[in-house]
Amino acid sequence: MANEELNKKVYVREIKEEFELTQLSGSDESLNRWAIAPDVNRPGLELSGYLESNDLKRVVILGTKEYEYMSKLDYDTQRQRFEIITDSFTPCIILSEGFRPMDSLINLAYEKDFPVLHYDGKTYQLIVDLVTFLSEKLAPTDNMYGVMMNIYGKGIMITGKSGIGKSELALDLINRGHMLVADDRIDVTRIHTRILCQAPKLLKRMLEIRGIGIVDVTRMFGANAFLNRCNLDFVIRLEKYDEFVDIDRLNPMTRTIDVLGLELPMLVIPITEGKSMSVIIEAAVSNYLLQKMGYDSNESFKQLYREEIERNGEAR
Repeated sequence: MANEELNKKVYVREIKEEFELTQLSGSDESLNRWAIAPDVNRPGLELSGYLESNDLKRVVILGTKEYEYMSKLDYDTQRQRFEIITDSFTPCIILSEGFRPMDSLINLAYEKDFPVLHYDGKTYQLIVDLVTFLSEKLAPTDNMYGVMMNIYGKGIMITGKSGIGKSELALDLINRGHMLVADDRIDVTRIHTRILCQAPKLLKRMLEIRGIGIVDVTRMFGANAFLNRCNLDFVIRLEKYDEFVDIDRLNPMTRTIDVLGLELPMLVIPITEGKSMSVIIEAAVSNYLLQKMGYDSNESFKQLYREEIERNGEAR
């Protein structure tokens, strides 16, 4: 996965098509330049002639402020400054609504076959939308194996060894009104401080049940049984109950799991024959929601237990 992350790129052509930009200079071949940074550059310092600590590997956006400054300079000075931001590493320049094309920039861009694009909208909106687009395209990705469900509005990944009953459990949870996101393979993407999960295109809406085969949950249970993607909030790992392993009932097997560099809570649930696992999963998620709101039933019980022991000791 590490090598794939290093090679991730977004072509200028994709940016042009996504935001319906007008191409002002550069050939079709120039659109094959690429961006590798999920950020943009408003080159105030570069346009003033300051060359130290500049970052020319990001998409450059020029708006009203840049236009007002550059319009005060003569043609030759403008070309010198634009020469800096049309470096071979710069993916492209996008002019927002407030920056009218300048001959100095367009002539230079034609000479260098450099793509200058125009966005018919406000600069701040372009920055927000473009950073979001680049962040998703360039985000670290991986795949995990299990079942991804949306339960009570939270993204819950259920993992465990093959054959332990994850898909059958998912079917029961869907029947109880919860939503399937992915079965078997889960594509995970890190966007800033959240993990986004979805099914591969081929497996969307599909659930494999041993003895039955592949079922389409939207046809069987309706459109509300499937969610295209959701954030990962909590991981539940199913393990077969081992009578020789002692379990502290007041200290459940809560752990954390690393997903693309983020530590997320994970609860290990031992399973035995005859248990209603869907009810247990719902209870685990409800308890997780209570903990997020600041209430921990295990800690509350421990405190009550300690207080009871102290009262009995004083009475003696």
